[in-house]
Amino acid sequence: MVVVSHHVPVPPERVFAVLADGWSYASWVVGAAHIRQVDGHWPAVGSRIHHSVGPWPVHVQDVSTVVAVEPGSVLELDARMWPVGGARIRLTLHADAGGTRIEMAEKLTRGPLRLLPKALQTPLLAPRNVEALKRLADIAVNR
Repeated sequence: MVVVSHHVPVPPERVFAVLADGWSYASWVVGAAHIRQVDGHWPAVGSRIHHSVGPWPVHVQDVSTVVAVEPGSVLELDARMWPVGGARIRLTLHADAGGTRIEMAEKLTRGPLRLLPKALQTPLLAPRNVEALKRLADIAVNR
């Protein structure tokens, strides 16, 4: 699992409000290009975001599904990005002095990239996830 974290100077509830807004997904998830639909009961377990991944005109339409949620503190997703594969992504919010530490853990679960050793997965995933957390933090602060 590749884990990155970022501090944001707002409480966890404010960060979770962004996670609970499925329509904001493409604004902070690096690689997500377009949101086509968000299930009405998002972010309940089993709900999905229907998204496009990648640059136009070669983007792929797929879905991300909530597999676990603890409102205000945890959102775990099964993110599909076929034909590249899929990943399990867990966002955990930790209240700390002056705000929230957001932790993002990602494990490739499907497709050819999951066969890469962790030493090669980390340089592929970590920079993208660091940028995603920066975007998430900016939205939470400026909302």
